[in-house]
Amino acid sequence: MARSFLSAALLSFLSQADALVRPDGVGRLPALGWNTWNAFACDIDASKVLTAAKETINLGLKDAGYEYINIDDCWSVKSGRDPSTNRMIPDPTKFPDGISGIASQIHDLGLKVGIYSSAGTETCAGYPASLGYEKIDAEAFAEWGIDYLKYDNCGVPTNWTDTYTYCVPDGTNGSKYPNGTCPDIPNPAPAGYDWSSSTTAQRYEAMRDGLLSVNRTILYSLCNWGQADVNQWGNATGNSWRTTGDITPYWSRIAEIANENSFFMNSADFWGYPDPDMLEVGNGNLTMEENRAHFALWAAMKSPLIIGTPLDSIKQEHVAILKNKYLLSFNQDPVIGRPAYPYKWGYNVDWTFDPFHPAEYWSGPSSSLDGTLVLMLNSEDSVKTRIAVWSEIPELSSSAGKDSGYQVTDVWTGKDLGCVKGQYSAELESHDIAALVVGQSC
Repeated sequence: MARSFLSAALLSFLSQADALVRPDGVGRLPALGWNTWNAFACDIDASKVLTAAKETINLGLKDAGYEYINIDDCWSVKSGRDPSTNRMIPDPTKFPDGISGIASQIHDLGLKVGIYSSAGTETCAGYPASLGYEKIDAEAFAEWGIDYLKYDNCGVPTNWTDTYTYCVPDGTNGSKYPNGTCPDIPNPAPAGYDWSSSTTAQRYEAMRDGLLSVNRTILYSLCNWGQADVNQWGNATGNSWRTTGDITPYWSRIAEIANENSFFMNSADFWGYPDPDMLEVGNGNLTMEENRAHFALWAAMKSPLIIGTPLDSIKQEHVAILKNKYLLSFNQDPVIGRPAYPYKWGYNVDWTFDPFHPAEYWSGPSSSLDGTLVLMLNSEDSVKTRIAVWSEIPELSSSAGKDSGYQVTDVWTGKDLGCVKGQYSAELESHDIAALVVGQSC
């Protein structure tokens, strides 16, 4: 067991400051929306953004709860800021009516709009970023009608780097270790170090303060890749915070991120959610099984659900995954803020940090579903059987005996499976996931 890593995650939860509560419930629940990056990277323009907004409506995604249409990196001119106002300048070729123009069109469709910047001097693609200009940029975003800010971690000058290095056991941000530790990271922090005083935290707090100073409520999505023990201070700074490096449309990466994020579930509740990055549903060569396992895990972890595939060419089977009413209801539960937790690792002994085989058995209570959401993942590369034993599930264990029965619904088909006694067995394809709503006893 990676005790040092797990203990740090627990301490992060115990020391977490008060959540950032915003007006009108903004940020209380995980954000649902769409983002340009995984679909188009820098090849963006107003037409593509507006098409995504319209397709969000046409495909029924808006009715399902998706509301943010987010413009990622590369939206401004690269040469610099306006010399008189110090504001970033929207690229007039990509956005001929400016960001305010596309924002107005999106608002007219009954949707919200997001923008992107970084807590450094340049964005990840080399465009102007916001370090030192936080209030100026927040004022511009508010004036343009922005509702959501994704704030990245590129372009950090040396005088703003942290004194110590934080262990992110991740294939993108640092060396990957099988037990969740980073034994050879340079200059590790001393025991008990308060990461909320780090320069990383200060960079993100500066933009939080900028956003709070303007007369518009803008959801603040931190994207610092899990560095500086963001779980310790993220909830007081924004409404979601990235816990990992960037996602890619490969199962190996999705499994790695799911594994890493699973150890931060105690930090997730109303007004603040660990963010394992945007969705890759519909991208790459992911199988249908991998697409739905990815979505089910992200929804159950109460992650922000930000779609990242071209919506004018998405397959209907992928739309069906993204619109799954049971998983969305669990993710957006207005009464219970906590996510599903792993209750058994399955392939591994419990509390094992394994980037290839994350926890396979998950459960969480839901007022929206009037029952318990139960997931069973096959993390292996061949067909396997997984069994949910009612007496092992924390939400059921107090009342579940060997022959106890519960009304069960299959999340993927919506089929009522009737009164299932004792346990439920599912034969699963490689990287597939069974998802159940376990309701009243019977």
